[in-house]
Amino acid sequence: MVTLVRTAVNSLKSKWRPVMSGVPQGSVLGLALYKFFVSDMDSGIESTLSKLADNIKLCSVVNMLEGKDAIQRDLDRLERWAHANFMKFSKAKCKVLHVGWGNPKHNYRLGGEWIESSPEEKDLGMLVDKKLNMSRQCALAAQKANCVLGYIKRSVTSRSKEVILPFYSALVRLHLEYCVQLWGPQYKKDIGVSPEEAMKMIRGLEHLCYEDRLRELGLFSLEKRGLRGDLIAAFQSLKGPPRKLEKDCLQGHGVIGQGGMALS
Repeated sequence: MVTLVRTAVNSLKSKWRPVMSGVPQGSVLGLALYKFFVSDMDSGIESTLSKLADNIKLCSVVNMLEGKDAIQRDLDRLERWAHANFMKFSKAKCKVLHVGWGNPKHNYRLGGEWIESSPEEKDLGMLVDKKLNMSRQCALAAQKANCVLGYIKRSVTSRSKEVILPFYSALVRLHLEYCVQLWGPQYKKDIGVSPEEAMKMIRGLEHLCYEDRLRELGLFSLEKRGLRGDLIAAFQSLKGPPRKLEKDCLQGHGVIGQGGMALS
């Protein structure tokens, strides 16, 4: 299969050239080509098909046998699509996650191979289990954040707020706020990183309590940051992101937090 591509810069366009092989992973061209290539993958699919880069998820509610048959038909369609486009799914990485109490746990196949069932799976960096219990995901996020915080303590000699706060915001907080709308901790045992650990590192604030440190640094408390993030998420779901909110999110000020994991 030969793909023709060209490059456009403003109003100037190059000639069409054939691409006989793949493109470097992570390139803009590779992402665009893949997006065009899989654009018709969901044609005729009855279930919900989610596509993000090379991650494909097929989801549906199965209350009766007809629901199970619908999922199997969709899997057969995907297999035929892959065969027609000279592609193939990595079947060893395909798993079935049965969610919900009383789930009949039907078996499904992709092509001629049965898909293995799994009690939990990592989806785009987030661990989801069959009971939708996010305690393990909270523990993993806290572990990553604690490791990075430890590296900062051991590697950075300065304890000024001009140095520590940017490190914390750029390297630690992102682990605690990634998709936190879904997995935010609901129990005290799931709060694995304390803001005290980061604030205590800043010189001159050691004698202050947590609330006074926040005031000195001009930061929100965990509760306020979580409430603000939840309100932003609710507004975006109902109304869509206005330009001001969208700009704030892109600049990192509208990152959504919840509970005790989203630190300021």
